[in-house]
Amino acid sequence: MNITAIIENGVINGVKNLYGEEVSPKQVTMNVTRKEFEGDYTVVTFPFTKIAKKKPDEIAQELGHFLVENITEINNFNVVKGFLNLSISDDFWKKFLLEITDNQDFGRQPANGRKVMIEYCSPNTNKPIHLGHVRNILLGWSCSQLYEAAGYEVVKVQVINDRGIAICKSMLAWQKFGNDATPESTGIKSDHFVGDYYVMFEKKFQKEYKAWQGSEEGMEIFHTKGKENQPEAGFFKIFKNTYFNEHSTLGKEAREMLMKWEANDPETMALWQKMNNWVYGGFEVTFNKLNIQFDKYYYESDTYLLGKDAVEEGLTKEVFYKKEDGSVWADLTDAKLDHKVVMRSDGTSVYITQDIGTAQSRYKDYGCEKMVYVVADEQNYHFQVLFEILKRLKEPYSDGLFHLSYGMVDLPSGKMKGREGTVVDADNLIEEVIGEAKAASSERGETAELPQAEQDEIIQKIGMAALKYHIIKVHPKRRMVFDPKESVDLQGQTGPHIQYAYVRVNSVIRKAHSIGLQRETWKSLVANYPNMQPIEKSLIGQLYRFPETILEAAEDFDPSTIAHFCYDLAKNFHKFFSELSILKAETEEARAFRLELCQSTANVLKTGMGLLGIEMPERM
Repeated sequence: MNITAIIENGVINGVKNLYGEEVSPKQVTMNVTRKEFEGDYTVVTFPFTKIAKKKPDEIAQELGHFLVENITEINNFNVVKGFLNLSISDDFWKKFLLEITDNQDFGRQPANGRKVMIEYCSPNTNKPIHLGHVRNILLGWSCSQLYEAAGYEVVKVQVINDRGIAICKSMLAWQKFGNDATPESTGIKSDHFVGDYYVMFEKKFQKEYKAWQGSEEGMEIFHTKGKENQPEAGFFKIFKNTYFNEHSTLGKEAREMLMKWEANDPETMALWQKMNNWVYGGFEVTFNKLNIQFDKYYYESDTYLLGKDAVEEGLTKEVFYKKEDGSVWADLTDAKLDHKVVMRSDGTSVYITQDIGTAQSRYKDYGCEKMVYVVADEQNYHFQVLFEILKRLKEPYSDGLFHLSYGMVDLPSGKMKGREGTVVDADNLIEEVIGEAKAASSERGETAELPQAEQDEIIQKIGMAALKYHIIKVHPKRRMVFDPKESVDLQGQTGPHIQYAYVRVNSVIRKAHSIGLQRETWKSLVANYPNMQPIEKSLIGQLYRFPETILEAAEDFDPSTIAHFCYDLAKNFHKFFSELSILKAETEEARAFRLELCQSTANVLKTGMGLLGIEMPERM
């Protein structure tokens, strides 16, 4: 039983013994004691005033005496305005410390037999992975690690958006303007190569559109359909999509290519497969840099026809209704949503239809009770509709659906725009943060004596920690700005700052070994260490709360909880390191205890940062 459960039971027994009333665990409010007060855990006594018919201060005094007398793990208490601050015995903390140092799985829960699927990344094959995808990827990967640590079997999937008009734009641009160039012949990374043609299509289209605006046809359209006193620029900005669909030569060619694809035209399919394979190869390189993997790839080219059977089933169950033109709709107004089309009048599906079918297909594939969709907050409404429809279809997993909605990522220079080629590609971003890490490392010169390969590995870990931590530390729902220079600052709330705490521990342990100290020796002295210092109790108390922090982060789908935990632990360790001597401690027992505390801190930092996909260097 953990200490919070021990305190909770003690409070319940105390209220019954002192005041003759039963209280439930829900009535026991307990928090970690605030730093400015003495104690480890604080019990709020205000809920017991009606039962005891006494003031909170009196209840706290009586309950404090009861707990100290009856619970060996509690050795002292104090009262501040009705709040009962409890101090946990040194023996409890020392026993806990000895238990966790050898436990490499500390913080992780045993397998619970439950299964969750997490969908993340899901890029388009018309452009490379960019900074926005990176936030998605890091959130999805971290959540998958959190759920594994919480005892779940996790299935990591993504949907590759490999069809549609956007894909045909890059295909058409290469066909018309590529002159048979390849990633190999140009030396351009393969997904960047394809993405360049998507940007090229947009530029060619904009040039065509600008020329058309000044043509007789364009001006006639403006004078016929433009509103009175509306400037040309405003009208043509709004008219752009109509132009693409009804007047553009490039638009017509792109739509014809899409129709050929849907008709399985051999030449079009061969081009599609060739360019998609280029993109997939590039994606895998980026995934390897980010050190992420997936268990299953779903492709929109396979899933876009799914869901039609569900529509028929929904009509039978009266979940959907059919209009006179043959289109099928869901009336979701009673759920404060609107009427949503699920099948067009021509019998073709919409995105929500294929998402219904994909969810059903995934459940058949894996039987997961939870399905998590990591998608930007621009799609909030879409997922509200999807989940409501699946609920009405009585899908067995409908109560386990969750949309991990996250804010977009901006740069200090502003918003990114994919069509205009102003996005920050993930590969370029990775290169930039590693460059920043290399510059910072050269400035310090602390690894200069190491072989070059080892230096490069350390710099790689520091750079990736900077990138990942800078993104993950922000609560998912918040929009954020990414600044590469700020991310590698050793003094700020950054990944490298936390890595440095781990490196400090390793330095201390190496020095201990160099003077003949081995853990087998110092471990036997830990139990005899008297009078733990406040900073030591603070540090060990943080370690104790690591498992519950993992569960909290998993339940909330919020990896930033772990990011902040690791930063606070590293910050506390740096304070411990500066305030107390370790190898030159006042007694052998103090040295042994502090070495053990150092090792446990390093273990938890390594596990915690590992949940965020961040590796810890031995030196830096």
